[in-house]
This record gives sequence, C-alpha cells and structure tokens, in this order.
Amino acid sequence: MAHLRTNIRRIRSAIADDPALAIGSSKELVEATCKAILSEGGGAAPDKAEITDLVALVLERLDLLAKNVSSEKKGVQSIKKVLGSLAQAVQGLAELRNLYGSGHGKRPNERGPTARHARLCSGAASTLATFLMETAVQRRVTAES
Repeated sequence: MAHLRTNIRRIRSAIADDPALAIGSSKELVEATCKAILSEGGGAAPDKAEITDLVALVLERLDLLAKNVSSEKKGVQSIKKVLGSLAQAVQGLAELRNLYGSGHGKRPNERGPTARHARLCSGAASTLATFLMETAVQRRVTAES
C-alpha cells in the first residue's frame, strides 16, 4: 500500500506542470496495481494484456464482477451500476492516455491536455487502484483468519 500511495503522490504532483505525464502515469498506476494483485499467489498477468483485460481479470479474481453481486443484498442495483462502470472508466482512461498521455510522441505545436483532464484521470485511477488494492488486502486477511 505504501508503494501505491507514493505513486499517487507522484501523479498528483505532475498534474499542474505536466498533465500528459500525469495522465500516462495514471494508466500505468492501474496496470501496475492489477499486475501486483494478479501476481499474488504465484499467478501472473498475461503478456501484452490490455488494461481493460487486466482490470477484468482482477475483478474476477476479487469476486467484484457486477453479475456476481447477490440479489439479496440491499442496494444491489446500485452496487451493480458502480461495479459495471469500473470497466467503462478504465476504457476511458486508456483512450485519454492514448490521446493525451506522455507515452505517444506529440508534435511540438500540438495542444495537449490541461490540468483538469489530468486531475480527472488521476482521480479515477487512484480511486480504482486504491479500491482494488484494499479489496485484495481485505480478501487476503479474511482468507488467512
């Protein structure tokens, strides 16, 4: 968790001065978090997996798929909406990174993202990464007790 918090601080510190870096790093944060969760217990992420595939694998591993939410739970429809929107947020993050992130060379006079775009991406990525990591830790603690 300390590594996650450190990366989130780095991303947030780049928002104002280097929005493209913050956007690219936000996508990388989600990817790294997913790979760390998948590697627990000797597993591994598939080679060259897209970010949406990694998130789907982690959601399945952590039993967070919307279709698996019990219909007996209070607020089940709301829970399903939130869980289902995770995949859409990740897809949007990947697309914004491709358009605006630092990972693709841009022409010198090309307009780039603003701090508000970077803030949107970093907020979504840090929230998702933290939720997934906290869930993985909680599941591990529960399994060990």
